[in-house]
Amino acid sequence: MKQNLVAGAWLDGLDAIENRNPADVSEVIGLYARASADHVDQAAQAARAALPDWAGCSPQVRSDLLEAVAQELLARKDEIGRVLAREEGKTLAEATGETARAAQVFRFFAGEAIRVAGDAIASVRPDVDVDVVREPVGVVGLITPWNFPIAIPAWKIAPALAYGNTVVFKPADLTPASAHILTQIIHNAGCPAGVFNLVMGQGSVVGNAIVSHPQVDAISFTGSVPVGRGLAVQAAQGMKKVQLEMGGKNPIVVMDDADLDIAVPAILNGAFYSTGQRCTASSRIIVQGGIHDAFVDRLTTEMLALKVGNPLDPSVQIGPVVSEKQLNGNLGYVDLAKQEGAEVIGGERIQGETDGYFQAPAVFLNATNAMRSTREEIFGPCASVIKVADFDEALASANDTEFGLSSGICTSSLKYAREFKRRSQAGMVMVNLPTAGVDYHVPFGGRKGSSHGSREQGRYAAEFYTIVKTAYSFAG
Repeated sequence: MKQNLVAGAWLDGLDAIENRNPADVSEVIGLYARASADHVDQAAQAARAALPDWAGCSPQVRSDLLEAVAQELLARKDEIGRVLAREEGKTLAEATGETARAAQVFRFFAGEAIRVAGDAIASVRPDVDVDVVREPVGVVGLITPWNFPIAIPAWKIAPALAYGNTVVFKPADLTPASAHILTQIIHNAGCPAGVFNLVMGQGSVVGNAIVSHPQVDAISFTGSVPVGRGLAVQAAQGMKKVQLEMGGKNPIVVMDDADLDIAVPAILNGAFYSTGQRCTASSRIIVQGGIHDAFVDRLTTEMLALKVGNPLDPSVQIGPVVSEKQLNGNLGYVDLAKQEGAEVIGGERIQGETDGYFQAPAVFLNATNAMRSTREEIFGPCASVIKVADFDEALASANDTEFGLSSGICTSSLKYAREFKRRSQAGMVMVNLPTAGVDYHVPFGGRKGSSHGSREQGRYAAEFYTIVKTAYSFAG
């Protein structure tokens, strides 16, 4: 059984999480110790005790640790990618690429660890000096989702450690294997005891214990909107700093002047790759009337040709849905779309060579923004197609959502591209690109119901993982 890491020691849990392969549910990948609230307390206390030395050490020490983690991830990316594909279900190519991305994130923050800058500001008073510096926020609780089980932990853990914080980390219950391997790598790289702690288990137990613990100063969470909103209320009771990345119902507009050789591959990727299990997935496809029929014919033809199956098969483009619960939810939305009057193409459960949670990708044609299947996040390989008359209607439809994470437009018009970038109510805007897929060195985050707090990734991560101190000096 794989254990939790608390105060530098590997500990058993109350019981074990049985981690199964969603492409073949008869395969048990491993048993992972499920922590208790007492384990969280031990981890938080250990993180608090380790904080002064870690925050006060040379930034070169932190940089060297993160660089060592990056090198090990890259050296083992094929091995780790295979584990990730087996436990989450994304294709081997995607899983290996995700592992490489995690390495890039650690390498980026290895550099940032020695570039923590401040400001020297002239005072309005004579002979007074003013210095503004950044310091660690403290003990940080990190709660991550199952859909990117090594990349999202990386882009939270790396900046937390780079800026001198200590960490209590809870990965998703569905995907503990990737997180456990990452923890082993961090531990074996020489991370001091208590600086980084892993507590696996249920959100209702472990997550709640982290959020409510008095020794935890800040919470970074990626997950569903209901859980995120509840977490924010709970964290506010302890006056904790909070960063939330939650849902999306991302629009991509296809204008009449779009190049279908660009638009169709971009939307196939954004809507259906990674089995649609991305918060940035293109789940609302808004198409101008003049190109609508040609676009739909080509999109549906190419969508139906996508191969669904075992993610370890290099010819497969879409792996299984992550769990039976998620699959049933997806199928429920397929039925709902039909009931609401959409024409559904695809979306049925597929019987694979093994007993797994396979689903054909689906488009909901003749959809409107009034339909629940168009407004609510499905988190599966399903996308609604909405027909509009012109750019203004397309923009209004794109913005007509409670979410605001990512958006896109496919057009050959500089005017439409410029206006959409300026007026789209989203945190990230793509032109002639999938709405999913971002660089690791620039800010990530959204607006409205998608995000709360400062941005993740890149140099903007410092806004969450540090606090600002202003110091005045008078020489006399």
